[in-house]
Amino acid sequence: MAITVSLDLMLVKRKVSSRELAAAIDLSETNLSLIKSGKIKGMRFSTLNAICAYLNCQPGDILSYEPD
Repeated sequence: MAITVSLDLMLVKRKVSSRELAAAIDLSETNLSLIKSGKIKGMRFSTLNAICAYLNCQPGDILSYEPD
């Protein structure tokens, strides 16, 4: 897929655990894990907004486009 998710790197930079983020944005750890692995076909803007607000980052910090 051409969209790469680097949420795991942002979590390390911010020193936040997946469990902490999932609880803070009211998302299951399973769904957060799927987002981190890039095994999703889509994400709600409200979820992306909550992630960015909690991690104090921009969508471009966790999502990037890399042509196949």
